[in-house]
Amino acid sequence: MRQAIEELDRQFAALHEDTSRAILKLSADELYAKPAGSADSIGEQALRSAATIEQSFGGLTANLWDDPFEWTLPENLNTPAKVLEYLSEVEKTRQRAFKTMKSDEELAKQIMTPSGAIELKDFLLDTFERARHHQQRALAVFSLLAASY
Repeated sequence: MRQAIEELDRQFAALHEDTSRAILKLSADELYAKPAGSADSIGEQALRSAATIEQSFGGLTANLWDDPFEWTLPENLNTPAKVLEYLSEVEKTRQRAFKTMKSDEELAKQIMTPSGAIELKDFLLDTFERARHHQQRALAVFSLLAASY
């Protein structure tokens, strides 16, 4: 059975879709704008969300636990189209990882991460929560930006 895996997969997919929909509505000028009342931009928080997922699933699929900081800089991803391309690449990495999970029993397995051993389910839930936190911050900035027009 893969019920728990499929539910986690759906949650991550929804996170990706929601972030992508918000980015699609932005101009290049709005992507990194910091509206009054915000220390962040939509682009920065969306990239942090995606980078969290990329780091975790890159670790799971290829044992590459590097922080994607260098290639997720606003200078490199300076348009909504480039951010969407990056989000799509991250989504493909995440999908590959979920395809390798054959049954819910795998979620109870211990995996080794740079910070030590952790149960796969706990690792995935932690990744999701951290990514969702950044996404929610991006959507909050989106709301502030929309209200300023």
